[in-house]
Amino acid sequence: MQGFLNLNKPFDWTSHDCVARVRKLLRLKRVGHAGTLDPAATGVLPIAFGRATRLLQYLPGNKAYNATIRFGVQTTTDDLQGEVITSAPCPQLSLAEVKTALPQFLGKIEQIPPSYSAIQVDGQRLYDLARRGEKVEVPIRTVEVLQMEILAWREGDFPELDIAIACGAGTYIRAIARDLGAVLQTGGTLAALTRTVSSGFDLAESLTLNDLETQLQAGTFQSIPLDAPLQHLPSVVLPATSAQKWCQGQRIFVTTDISGNARVYEEPTRFLGIGQVNYEVLIPTTVIAI
Repeated sequence: MQGFLNLNKPFDWTSHDCVARVRKLLRLKRVGHAGTLDPAATGVLPIAFGRATRLLQYLPGNKAYNATIRFGVQTTTDDLQGEVITSAPCPQLSLAEVKTALPQFLGKIEQIPPSYSAIQVDGQRLYDLARRGEKVEVPIRTVEVLQMEILAWREGDFPELDIAIACGAGTYIRAIARDLGAVLQTGGTLAALTRTVSSGFDLAESLTLNDLETQLQAGTFQSIPLDAPLQHLPSVVLPATSAQKWCQGQRIFVTTDISGNARVYEEPTRFLGIGQVNYEVLIPTTVIAI
């Protein structure tokens, strides 16, 4: 069995927990995921199994989230799972002020990831360093926020903003919550997060772990085909003789204006893997076909 699973990750599960559960349900060793989700987050977690694990590196980096930001609170982890650093009611904060501040977070922005994150510094995860009380300089990264849409606003001592965010890979929504609170001088933290889109997979078409177990028991589960999430890449179709040579590791001359990574097929529709086109030479990089 090989392919992809569009999993709806449950609350309080790590991404590793989900991989372990899928591995057990499918009775497979080769299972991996794309785009780690924090335990407190829910939503789309792309899962690959079998030969599909070799394709994770080629998935598109697009992400989208529905987030709830709570103002007046700052925590060590930039979400409600951490210890409270400051807590100060800010009932005076208005939606108009929030709307004025949001454009600062659109486009390409510089962002300092949360100290409790999976980013590595000198070969160690930031969250491991933070748990040991070690303070390190977290590297600034450039990320891209493509779109923001306000969904709801709730007034009160600790106002809350529901917002939809579309962004590129590597964007931390916790950092946006923290930094928006800093701009508004109220403090802010992430109160809830659901990933609605990840690497070409959509929440509306996702399965829960219970759904997966039920379908497996009924014999109705169908994995997502190997090439389905790779449609952002151009394709090259080879005749049978060339396809065989390519699968054996040989470079093939092709007439195409494509440059870079491409899906490779044996005509008419058999998916072979991913190749790289360099000056009309198709180089095997990840051969999937057996």
